[in-house]
Amino acid sequence: MRFDWIATCLALTLIAGPVFAADQAQKQQEAENKAEVLEHKAAESNNPAPAPKAEAITPSEVQAVDPAGAAPLDDAITCLARSIYWEAKGKDTADMEAVANVVMNRLGHEGFPDTVCKVVKQGSQTKSCQFSWWCDGKSDSVQEELPYAMAKEIARKALNKELPDRTRGALYFHDRTVNPDWARQYIRTVDIGLFRFYKPRGESAR
Repeated sequence: MRFDWIATCLALTLIAGPVFAADQAQKQQEAENKAEVLEHKAAESNNPAPAPKAEAITPSEVQAVDPAGAAPLDDAITCLARSIYWEAKGKDTADMEAVANVVMNRLGHEGFPDTVCKVVKQGSQTKSCQFSWWCDGKSDSVQEELPYAMAKEIARKALNKELPDRTRGALYFHDRTVNPDWARQYIRTVDIGLFRFYKPRGESAR
């Protein structure tokens, strides 16, 4: 009887594994498809209203995307989550959310690209990256599971337009321990945690 029970458990495990993997793959694809629509809408409109429930990315869907933190950066969720992770991992949630705000504020703004991945990778051809982690020559794979899960959840809320803009419309930021020359040409909007945020004078951006 004991061996029958073990065999049954083993059989169920073998069946459940592929079913779970298929379910996760479906959720990942659904999340990536929704994110593509949401980033397009964000780039085309300044409407702050949250995405309708049918269009919004769910928590389980977003966590199914890039579960190992090592996938290529070729979809909106992965690009946004990795930026949040590498710019603000180990910092407070407010810092992480503010990084997401900057990426989303840039999306479609004059002087910036119209997709999340292009925003994140902007300047890489000339080694003048807007987000330094993308050009630092180090591995972009995730090292800590929990902070990355948090980053993906924040990315989900940002794409769904469920994340308040803590930065007050900022398009730029830097660590408060440094004083870069470029910051003088912009208007400081707010300090959040270890970051200082800025927006352009007028509507121009570069």
